[in-house]
Amino acid sequence: MAAAQAIDSGALALARQERRFAWYLLGPSLLLLLITTTAPLVYLGWTSFFRLDLTMPWLSGFAGLDNYGKMLGDPRFMNSLWLTVVYTSSTVCLQILVGLSLAMLVQQIPKGQGLLRIAAILPIVLAPVVVGLFWRTLVLAPDVGLVDLVTRALGLGSQNWLGDPQLALISVIAIHTWQWTPFAFLVFLATLATLPADVYEAARLDRANAWQRFRYLTLPLIRPAIIMVVIMRTMTALSAFAAIFAATGGGPGSSTEILNLYAYRTSFTELNLGYGSSLAMVLLGLTLAVSYVMFKRRKAAK
Repeated sequence: MAAAQAIDSGALALARQERRFAWYLLGPSLLLLLITTTAPLVYLGWTSFFRLDLTMPWLSGFAGLDNYGKMLGDPRFMNSLWLTVVYTSSTVCLQILVGLSLAMLVQQIPKGQGLLRIAAILPIVLAPVVVGLFWRTLVLAPDVGLVDLVTRALGLGSQNWLGDPQLALISVIAIHTWQWTPFAFLVFLATLATLPADVYEAARLDRANAWQRFRYLTLPLIRPAIIMVVIMRTMTALSAFAAIFAATGGGPGSSTEILNLYAYRTSFTELNLGYGSSLAMVLLGLTLAVSYVMFKRRKAAK
């Protein structure tokens, strides 16, 4: 009995030592994470309750919820919020559709998939600002851009893709879709490779056509992967900044000024730090709300 108690006490002491050692390892990283992420967010939230306009510093002071109330009558905020919804929903839907279509097409190719995977990774590893500059100078530039060369060859004429308010939004959606569709493609390709072949063979024996196999077998089986891709790509789209800033700067006018860019322009161009902080907090709240809803949907889908 005494020996068993000694063994139990020794095991408890060893477990406490292991937990203490784990905290020693985790502590510095956790402290650094709090300093670099949590502290700036707390300061951002605190700043959003103040009137901090560097162009009129004599009016600075505590504003309470005035910055947030101001948004309700701000047409520029409403426009940026609407553009954020359009930009996010469009890019995510396009990435899902194009990525899944490419994955199903490539799955039929028995050889050369390794090269296709490597080629798909290239847009992802590029910095967003590089992608924005690449499209602005080589792809969408008037007269000399690759897209203009194609449209003129087809007799459609030249277009100012980034200078026209209507075409600019379509252009930045295309830029984001081009860079991040390979991510969805790789996820779907890996998921499709794990699907059981015997289920599809049974469906063929039952004379199910291609559309029926896709609708009643493929889609339900890859639904968890689709939901995860939607979650990750939505978070990326909501936080998009560098590619749009490099390509259009939010213009022309405010035609591509999503909420992230509006907060940046307000804070660092117009020097209204208080209102800019409140805009950033609204974007943070929107991102957290969308994340919560999507993760709840993901759990319900399991």
